[in-house]
Amino acid sequence: MPHIFSVCELTQAIKDTLESEFPFVWVQGQVGNVSRPGSGHIYFTLKDERSCLDIVWFQSNQAGRMNVSPASLRTGQDILCAGRLNVYAQRGTYQVLAELVQDQGLGRLHLEFEALKKALAQEGLFDPGRKKQLPPSIQRVAVITSPSGAALIDFLRLSHTRGLPADIRVYPCQVQGRDAEHTVASALETADLEGWAQAAVLIRGGGSLEDLWTFNTETVARAIDACSLPVLTGIGHEVDTTIADLAADLRAATPSHAAQLVWPERSGYIQALDELETKLLNSWKARLDRQEHTISSLHQALSWLSPKGYLLRRQEQLLTLGRSLHRLRREVFRPKEDRLGHALRDLRRLGKAARLQRDLDRLTHLASRLQTGMRSLVRTKEHQLQDGQAAMSGLDPYLPLRRGYSLVRLGATGEFLRRAEQVQAGDTLEITTQEAIIRARVDNAEDRIWPEERAGEES
Repeated sequence: MPHIFSVCELTQAIKDTLESEFPFVWVQGQVGNVSRPGSGHIYFTLKDERSCLDIVWFQSNQAGRMNVSPASLRTGQDILCAGRLNVYAQRGTYQVLAELVQDQGLGRLHLEFEALKKALAQEGLFDPGRKKQLPPSIQRVAVITSPSGAALIDFLRLSHTRGLPADIRVYPCQVQGRDAEHTVASALETADLEGWAQAAVLIRGGGSLEDLWTFNTETVARAIDACSLPVLTGIGHEVDTTIADLAADLRAATPSHAAQLVWPERSGYIQALDELETKLLNSWKARLDRQEHTISSLHQALSWLSPKGYLLRRQEQLLTLGRSLHRLRREVFRPKEDRLGHALRDLRRLGKAARLQRDLDRLTHLASRLQTGMRSLVRTKEHQLQDGQAAMSGLDPYLPLRRGYSLVRLGATGEFLRRAEQVQAGDTLEITTQEAIIRARVDNAEDRIWPEERAGEES
């Protein structure tokens, strides 16, 4: 037995089927039966020679920039309507909830735009791999625009406040009207052939789809693709996206935004300069610390190798040996003296005076010899210590200076002068006396003549 639908069930089934199969549609036709109730919504029909379709245009969808003016919508007008297909269950009819209502001419432009966009995309004209990067710190910019437009004024105004000083050349062209696309392409080609600029900027102020149509042409897109310079576009407002924007190497939302992309804020340069200055100061301080450490190490090494330091170390060794000798004297002889005293006291307590006297005399003699030997040993060690100190003093190269002698060094090598063969005329000498250091130059170097030889020559 076949299923029997209720009116609601059948209407809902039709609604589900239609709305799922046609979620968004474009319809072209002629306006009829326009109705404008107090709610602000607009109801009308769209018809052609054989059919009629109900359209509902809610007030919330009427503010789009690409829509025709709701007030100008009139019976008999040819329009292009886009929206969602909807089934109105209360009356069992279907209708289109319009989201876009355009004059038929604008609808044609939109279709042409989509067709060209699809064709150029399939050709690869918009591929990211074809995009060129803007060079950093651009100094020469070619601006392709109308010399009388507000876009150029906005671009130049920002160029004076951002980045480093740069040169700007304006390549005039038409941005709207007949043959405008050819003037834009020609200006781009001229800027490219001159080879002066580092980048090309194509800008134009806002407008309707028809106003911006110059930049939705294949001619302009091909010219941008053929340009060897990086091309930056700033066309219309942020919501406007043209074929030229898609073909360009970089797109800016507005002409002012294009200037911001070309030149960064000057505060960024100031911050980078401050960071470089900080790095330079840190590097200089680190290098200075390393040099100071090297000088300190060399100074310590020189102090250790100097004759004065050597003599001081030897003197300290002699003092240490002297203290050790006195300590040994106390440790070796004093215990023996103490034991001898104890033995003498023990002997006195024993009796036998004669034997004790002999032993006492003998012990006295031995004690005398022991003291004599001890004094001799100490005297010998003291003489050895004095001889060592005298020998150490004899090694001091500056000691003879106190007796009127001088030390003579070669200025070039620092060696002591011992033979006449070491010097020649013109050499520099450093003469050290007790009071000062004298630097002299040798005028003549002759063999020494001893006094007896000089006397023989005179006779």
